[in-house]
Amino acid sequence: MAVRAHLTIRGRVQGVWYRGAMQEEARHLGVVGWVENAPDGSVVAEVEGERPAVDALVAWAHHGPAGARVDGVDVDWRPPLGTERGTFAIRR
Repeated sequence: MAVRAHLTIRGRVQGVWYRGAMQEEARHLGVVGWVENAPDGSVVAEVEGERPAVDALVAWAHHGPAGARVDGVDVDWRPPLGTERGTFAIRR
């Protein structure tokens, strides 16, 4: 069953290759969506896929790549858009 989650990741998450690492992890898990830096210093992502894969990416988001310091992750569950196929993009 597909699910979609909107994530806001706070902490030292910009300038530490967080977006690129999340893209790699999402592709590994078969999750689609996007990730971008927010003006307030957080990272925002929208991810969709099968529940176990999305749960795994949400769990990964709580620590991120080496060099990141994640202080918190807000997860907003939303209705899936039906984008089971596609890519996981880095928005600039």
